[in-house]
Amino acid sequence: MYAIVEIAGHQFKVEKDQRVFVNRLSTEEGKKVDFDNVLLIGDGDNITLGAPAIDGALVGAKVLRHLKGDKVIVFKKKRRKGYRVKNGHRQSLTEIVIEGITASGAKKAAPKKEAKKAEPKAEKAAPKKATGKADDLKKIEGAGPKAAEALVNAGFETFEKIAAAKPEELSTVLTEASSRLAHIVTDTWPKQAKLAADGKWDELQELQDRLDGGIEK
Repeated sequence: MYAIVEIAGHQFKVEKDQRVFVNRLSTEEGKKVDFDNVLLIGDGDNITLGAPAIDGALVGAKVLRHLKGDKVIVFKKKRRKGYRVKNGHRQSLTEIVIEGITASGAKKAAPKKEAKKAEPKAEKAAPKKATGKADDLKKIEGAGPKAAEALVNAGFETFEKIAAAKPEELSTVLTEASSRLAHIVTDTWPKQAKLAADGKWDELQELQDRLDGGIEK
C-alpha cells in the first residue's frame, strides 16, 4: 500500500517503513505525528482518489531527527547598478519514518446540527482579528505575505504582540492557517519583533544576517 500525502507544503509518495526528508516540523524528535491531507491511496489494483483529500485517511509517522540540508548559494545582481549580493542557505529539514497508512480512522467532521451550534462561537471569536493598522510584519525574516496575513488574522498584527508570544504559539498559528506554512521556523520571530518594536533596525539587520534557515548561528 502506498499513499500520496501533503506534508509541510509538499506532496510525497510514501510507503510503510519509508524514510522521508520534509521541511522542518515543529514536532520534537522521537514523537509521533499524523498527516490527514491524504490525496491518494493505492492498494494493489485498488486506487482511491480524494476530492482533494480522502475523508478519514491518515498517514502516521515518527520524527527521527531535525537537520539541515546541503548549502545552496543565492546570488543576486542588478545590471548597471553595481549591486551584487551572495548568500548561502541551508534548508531546515526533518527526517521522518512512515509507520502506517490507514484509509479510515481520522476524526470525522461534526454533524450539521453541531456545526450550527458552533457558528455563534466563531462569530464571537471574529473580533480577535486586527481592526486597526497592522505593522509591516514582512520585515521579520521568514514572514512572507501569507504568513503575515495568518498572523494578523490570529490577532498578532503588531511587532509588540509577536514579541510577547512564544515561538511554538506562532508556529501553531501558521500550521492552522495552511499546511504550506507549517515548515516555517519561528524560533527567532519574538526576538526580531522586539527589535522592530523598539525601532532598532540596525540590530535587527545584524540579527537577520546571522540567521540560517530561520535559526540563529
